[in-house]
Order: sequence, then structure tokens, then C-alpha cells
Amino acid sequence: MQVLGRSSEDEMVACFLRGELSSRRFGRNLRSQLAAAGQAEQLLTRPDLSDAGANAARRALLATTRGYGENRDLFENFPAQVAWTRALLSADEAAEVRYLECSYWVDLSGGSRRPTDAAARIKAGLRAFDVSDEPFVDAARALVGGERFPPLILVGERQDDLVCLEGHLRLTAYALVGFPSDIECLIGTAPAMGRWAR
Repeated sequence: MQVLGRSSEDEMVACFLRGELSSRRFGRNLRSQLAAAGQAEQLLTRPDLSDAGANAARRALLATTRGYGENRDLFENFPAQVAWTRALLSADEAAEVRYLECSYWVDLSGGSRRPTDAAARIKAGLRAFDVSDEPFVDAARALVGGERFPPLILVGERQDDLVCLEGHLRLTAYALVGFPSDIECLIGTAPAMGRWAR
């Protein structure tokens, strides 16, 4: 792992929301909540981390859409104090990242929660809960075509035992193309993270 520098909660929140804005699954609701809050997409597409008001607006949006800071939904049991780092993962390190413990990702990976196993099953034509694998294949094609993805957001008690918080589709696409080296990510660590990152 190549550590690039310290990150912050504000950067994580901005990165998380930007990743979900382009998601087929979460993007529509996020845009709806942005509109309800009277905010433009620029809040997410061009985040100014030096603007305290904008940072607060993004945290509120992540609370509304995913339960951040409210101990619910995706962020149930997520620690309040997390040390954030920007880093590049090698192919071998990225292959060791686990999906979060969710029935879809467990099924997609055949129970292992490993993206390499999910990629093998996708290539074999297997589906989780009969959901199309097309988004993964499309993202893998985009990678091969030179597209650069936003950073993955990974968490754990330590930097050598990580679970994906945001970016599961991108992580799977990386696995489908054989994990190029130097995958950009934000890594959050906390002694209590094991309550979330099982």
C-alpha cells in the first residue's frame, strides 16, 4: 500500500456522495434529496472541502440518504471517530478487500465476500437474486477503455483487513479486469470499526 497522505471525514463524505451520484441504484434518490434540500449537483460534482457550509450540507445529505452520523441504515454501528487516509492499493491488496456483509454481495461472491470470487461467478453467467450482471460488465468495459473511477472507500480496524464501504460495483469491475495496480482509495480505520466491518 502506498500512502498518499491524510484525508478527512469531509473528503470521505464528498467522495461517497459523488460515487453514489453516478450509481444506477442510488443516483435518482440522491438527486431527489439534493433538490429537496435546495442544492445543486455542483455540491457533489465540484466539492469545495474548504467551505464549512458545503461540508455540513453534504453530511446532512448523507445522513438523509444513508443514515450517516445517525447510527442507522448503512452506517449502523459505524464509529464516530475514524482516521482517514488516501492511498493506492496494489492488485494483491485490492483482491483481499471484502464486500460488506449484505445478502446480495454474499450471494454474488458465493459466500466469500471476495470480489475475485464474484468476478469468476459473473464470468460463468451466475447472478445474485436474478439481478443482471450487466452493470459490472459495463464498468469493466469502461475500465478497459481507459475510464478512471472515483476512489473506493474502504474501512477496517487496521489497514490490512478492509471492507468496502462505497464502491462495490467499481471493486467488482476491477476484479473482472484482473485488478490493475495502484487502485486509488480512501481508507478509514478505527479500533471500533469491527462492529461495522465484520
